[in-house]
Amino acid sequence: MSILRKRLGMITPSSNSVLEPVTAAMLQGVDGVTAHFSRFRVTEIALDAAALSQFDVSAMLPAADLLADAKVDAIAWNGTSASWLGVGRDRSLCEAITARTGVPATTSTLACIDAARALGAKRVGLVSPYTDDVQQRIGNVWTEEGIAPHAERHLGLRDNFSFGEVGAGAIADMIRAVATEGADAVVILCTNLDGAALAASLEPELSVAVLDSVAVTLWRMLELAGGDIAPLARWGRIFETSAAIK
Repeated sequence: MSILRKRLGMITPSSNSVLEPVTAAMLQGVDGVTAHFSRFRVTEIALDAAALSQFDVSAMLPAADLLADAKVDAIAWNGTSASWLGVGRDRSLCEAITARTGVPATTSTLACIDAARALGAKRVGLVSPYTDDVQQRIGNVWTEEGIAPHAERHLGLRDNFSFGEVGAGAIADMIRAVATEGADAVVILCTNLDGAALAASLEPELSVAVLDSVAVTLWRMLELAGGDIAPLARWGRIFETSAAIK
């Protein structure tokens, strides 16, 4: 019996070195699901005009068009920019992608918000590599979505490539810190932080859900594409939870 193949198309920041190999590792041994990537230029995360302009929809839509050529079943902007630009930006982007391609779409920010809601998290901790002002803006944006951060840790970095060089120990320390402050779910808010593999050990250790942006984007995309999330259960409790969002 042939397996129905699901193709997942991911729009990727050009300087991101984490999300592609992590996604490939997560899908290893998962029959019938493949990930496909299309890049556009992103090199720094900051609030000045030049940095913000990187995320103009005119740069993202051509990348979505190229993914549609591969007849993907879902498309994601695999980045968290709406967490400081405003979540409405991502909702509009998804509508535009689907209007152009006919393919359902999501983003990492939307997926993380969906995941926190699906788990019924009440005290969300935010962990990121970003600068003080970006992290503060993220807190404001998430609060507007009804998810006021309970605790947070960030690294004060601006160069996007440098995020991918952060070691697992440093990420785990931030997760433990916000968990100690009472978070019941921790969002690793950056698709260039290599934190997906930490969920398996830290969730039982800390009794919290660990929601890595790369992992959660894959979770949401699989559901949009009509795929099965169960084979990924070893990557965290979110893969035992349906988004229950149409």
